[in-house]
Amino acid sequence: MVVPAFNEEKLLGETLASIQAAGRAAFDAAGWGWELVVCNNNSTDRTPDIARAAGARVVFEPVNQIGRARNAGAGAAVGEWLLFVDADSRPSAGLLEAMRRAIDSGRILGGGSTLRMETEERIARFMTWGWNRVSRFRRWAAGSFIFVEAAAFRAVGGFHQELYVSEEIELSKRLNVLARAQGREFLILHRHPMPTSARKLSLYTKREHLRFLWQMIRSRGGSLRDRERCFVWYDGRR
Repeated sequence: MVVPAFNEEKLLGETLASIQAAGRAAFDAAGWGWELVVCNNNSTDRTPDIARAAGARVVFEPVNQIGRARNAGAGAAVGEWLLFVDADSRPSAGLLEAMRRAIDSGRILGGGSTLRMETEERIARFMTWGWNRVSRFRRWAAGSFIFVEAAAFRAVGGFHQELYVSEEIELSKRLNVLARAQGREFLILHRHPMPTSARKLSLYTKREHLRFLWQMIRSRGGSLRDRERCFVWYDGRR
């Protein structure tokens, strides 16, 4: 399991504890070996110390970009399958068990999960509902939970390192093409939605979110290659 982390000292400890508990419940009884790799993406807080204290292997990526951080973590991982989990998300044992069963079927090249945003705010819940429908229909994985056969991940070249946002959708598209070519499937799990933090809703104003969306639309996606315009992910606000 690979966890990219940039200044995540507030949430990382709880996330890693949840991942480890779910991993023990889902994998250990089935005889699966697994590891936990945290990529410290140039953090300036206690992120790497918290990761080491939790027993994770820590690697370092100096360029502050989530695609690069995920690729660095994947490069250090030794397993036949990769699972990417964001530092503000907590997979359940049920979700990991569903992933294990999908892998055991032999029909799956990779996949993701629907989401459960941890908020009661109606607009956020509506947007999550909308994303989940799109995710299952288009077979696009959310960045908070992506699993993929390591050989397939390397065959397509990993995450795109020019994108600062939506790199998981771009990767999903390439993996879907490869899955079809191999007669396999890229599957979005949905029975155990991935709990993920809604912190951006409180850390950023609606005006800031609309500014990002307007820039993305106006630039026809070009702003996704500009770190400054993807400030919601990269300005360090936590």
